[in-house]
Amino acid sequence: MALTPVPVARKALLDSIPGPTAAETLPLAQCAWRVLAGEVKALRTQPPFANSAMDGYAVRGDEMAEGVSLTVIGESAAGRAFDGPVGPGQAVRIFTGAPMPEGADTILMQEDADGVGSPVIRVRVPPAKGKFLRAAGLDFHEGDVLLPAGRVLDSAALGLAAAMGHPTLPIRRKPRVAILATGDELVAPGEPVGRDQIVASNSFSLAALVEKAGGTVIDLGIARDDHADLASKIARASDADADVLITLGGASVGAHDLVQEALTRAGMALGFWKIAMRPGKPMMTGRLGRMVVVGLPGNPVSSIVCGHLFALPLIEALLGIADADRDRSIPAILGRDMPGNDEREDYLRSELTLTPEGWVATPFDRQDSSMLGTLARAQALTIRPAHAAPAKKGEACRILPLR
Repeated sequence: MALTPVPVARKALLDSIPGPTAAETLPLAQCAWRVLAGEVKALRTQPPFANSAMDGYAVRGDEMAEGVSLTVIGESAAGRAFDGPVGPGQAVRIFTGAPMPEGADTILMQEDADGVGSPVIRVRVPPAKGKFLRAAGLDFHEGDVLLPAGRVLDSAALGLAAAMGHPTLPIRRKPRVAILATGDELVAPGEPVGRDQIVASNSFSLAALVEKAGGTVIDLGIARDDHADLASKIARASDADADVLITLGGASVGAHDLVQEALTRAGMALGFWKIAMRPGKPMMTGRLGRMVVVGLPGNPVSSIVCGHLFALPLIEALLGIADADRDRSIPAILGRDMPGNDEREDYLRSELTLTPEGWVATPFDRQDSSMLGTLARAQALTIRPAHAAPAKKGEACRILPLR
């Protein structure tokens, strides 16, 4: 079977989803970092009235000239507007955000007036007409579409939604991602470890990636290399109405690699298998009913690299984020010479150094896909395209940040 290039595989995976998750309506206070299921229009105009951008005096712009004296007839503060017009030769003491009184169209900053706090002030530095005045609707008007569907509600977007007058918002349900580790050699952290066993770590790494991307995790534990146990846990994922099932290990062709066969028996339609990448070649995908299946390699580094390249975009696509298949890499400079490459794209764990010329990425000497310690120290993956020619230190490259 020919190896599938990473971009082709990722697009095929995202194209295989049945659609974004359903919408739900949540109180604004529960919407931070969630994804909008529909566009959001302003329910009000902001600001709803003309107001001052400075502390000072509301005045008539046509009267402004150096040395002009003005009688102060009142005060306008936020939440306490001056009730009445400003006539010729008059001014109203005003504070930032306070409503502009009728008849005034300009703000005289208090720093530009003599006699601040007195009944009569004198213009020392005359402002231009309309200066420091915020017009009604300066920010937005009722009915304006300000937040599109698919927008992640970060702090700015959430604040905007509140200012628009929305107590609730339409939000995409978090994708439910079932994670199943497989293998007789695995034990959970804290359990006794036999001489031929290792502690399972991949589930925790993938769960962190899933939650960071906006999904919720269903932990199916560890399945033994046994068809009955695998079938039981695969059924649990379907019963839990998981949107995605991620299996860890057992996707290759060895005598004890039973995952693909177990999934096929359960009714999975295989999408693709074996990717032109290193680490992560044995990855597979498929569909089991509406559930998307992603079979990741058992090697810890391989599973995490594949998680960054495939699981994160998959969850974003399920959330309705339009650019889920975007290129997440950024430019950098090689910090060491690199040999030529074969038909597989390499993702090399690297440390980063920021220089005046930009980020310098230096791949570690050892890149074995079992070495989690190296991955934990890495700040990025340096991408070496398939069939890349040898490269010298200082040449341009692309990296995938890990932090």
